[in-house]
Amino acid sequence: MKRLFVYLKPYLGRMFVSMSVKFGGSIMDLFLPWILAYVIDTVAPREDKRALAFWGVMMFLCSVLAILGNIAANRMAAAVARDTTRAIRHDLFARIVYLSNRQVDAFTIPSLISRMTTDTYNMHRIVGMMQRIGIRAPILLVGGILITLTLDPVLTGVLVCMLPFLILVVAFRSKQSIPLFRTLQSSVDKLVRVVRENTTGIRVIKALSKTDYEIRRFEGVNREVMQKENKANMTMAIVNPIINFLLNLGLVLVVLVGAYRVNGGVSDVGKIIAFLSYFTIILNATLSVSRVITQFSAAAASANRIAEVLDAPEDLLLSPPAREEAEANPPHIVFDRVCFSYEKKEDNLTDISFALRRGETLGILGPTGSGKSTIVQLLMRFYDIDSGSIRLDGRDIREIPLEELRARFGVVFQNDVLFENSILENIRLGRPLTQEQAAQAAEYAQASSFISEAGGLQAHVAAKGANLSGGQKQRLLIARALAAGPEILILDDSSSALDYKTDAALRAQLAGHFAQTTSIIVAQRVSSILHADHILVLEDGQPLGYGSHEELLASCPVYQEISKIQMGEGVAV
Repeated sequence: MKRLFVYLKPYLGRMFVSMSVKFGGSIMDLFLPWILAYVIDTVAPREDKRALAFWGVMMFLCSVLAILGNIAANRMAAAVARDTTRAIRHDLFARIVYLSNRQVDAFTIPSLISRMTTDTYNMHRIVGMMQRIGIRAPILLVGGILITLTLDPVLTGVLVCMLPFLILVVAFRSKQSIPLFRTLQSSVDKLVRVVRENTTGIRVIKALSKTDYEIRRFEGVNREVMQKENKANMTMAIVNPIINFLLNLGLVLVVLVGAYRVNGGVSDVGKIIAFLSYFTIILNATLSVSRVITQFSAAAASANRIAEVLDAPEDLLLSPPAREEAEANPPHIVFDRVCFSYEKKEDNLTDISFALRRGETLGILGPTGSGKSTIVQLLMRFYDIDSGSIRLDGRDIREIPLEELRARFGVVFQNDVLFENSILENIRLGRPLTQEQAAQAAEYAQASSFISEAGGLQAHVAAKGANLSGGQKQRLLIARALAAGPEILILDDSSSALDYKTDAALRAQLAGHFAQTTSIIVAQRVSSILHADHILVLEDGQPLGYGSHEELLASCPVYQEISKIQMGEGVAV
């Protein structure tokens, strides 16, 4: 919760004004029973009508001021809670965007979504509640006790005897509830994951008639959330009945003692009536404090989860430049005996080596899970390698600032994303590109025809490109990659939905207009990479062959088999 105070600091002035108004409104509430006792015990016996009218007007003014003050304070508190949560959510989103892939894998996407939504909402509630109930309830509680001391110290002593028991109950249950709310949020992460999977894969679920199965799966995780939420809430729910019991027990004792004191002539009826009013105020204030503590327990768990993301250390640190003598004419891209593991248990890539001169093309071929996309992610430094080195123009990529490094690339990832916006904005993606550059990139990517049919560059693209075919999506993504004239072009299985004619036309455009661009093409089809300068064949993260198409046909049995299956005997270049 310490970090929360950092976010509240810019609003301390507004909070002071809000709390001052809330303090004034609460004092007005406390005056009402005192005035009532004074009227009953002092004014009424004198039968002074002018005094009765005066104090009646005073009670009315106190009520109006209390209502107006509380309304104004609550509005200011809501504004502070809104602005504070907005700042937290902004910083949390910005930190998530800059997390390394390894950190995202550790947190998981569903958990990050839950932290952005449920956890920030819990922070919003506690900030607002602390300014409203968190200020008003203690004032009413402490103020009520102090004023009752002026009315009848003996009766106040009876009431105060209950307070230690109340404090013990609240403290004990709060300590138990924080871990329960934390495990609850972990279950909410699972719920978000299941919902996310089902909404993303709804077509597959329907196509395979697995709707009932997914409903049962959702029901299971939903039940888990419900059970943990019930356990956490029931742990705190026992606080209110115990508080009610203790305070009502105190009320019974107050009535009994008060009756004896009135009968003995040492107290007045008005004081007893006022005391009962203050007792109701104290009871409600105590219950409000318990509600704040319950919400604080949930907010504390959420604050810790948010802080875990905000305080996540920088994972991809910049290495100091090496003092080695620079090579006179280094290759553009070099992988030198690179090994890498996602889980740090078993290598996902082993001993990967290749070198590309500027303008050359590398094709990477291999079965699913062989590590093709991993090579691309390592080159762009989404992960750091375990051993070996990756160099661009002779510099280790760990010595290049990430923004500078990634600005060199134009990339189309496997299962890449289109956003709900115009075609033009999907190609630009926030970069300062002209409409002419976007149109030219679309032409190179063989996307001009369908863009014209759709209504031009201003035509709307649905979320995830739902209104486009698979081939149209891929061509639009390729146009995005080409638009800024990249130094290095990466196409990760980005032509799988293209027909052979379009694929060939695309390769011709790349060869003609991007001759100085170094390209890496990850493909499942030999036809997409057979014209590459170098081809790397992978299986289980290990290189089985490296060379040109002709060299691999002569030396790599696996490549020979794939070529024969896909293209038949006597493959011609």
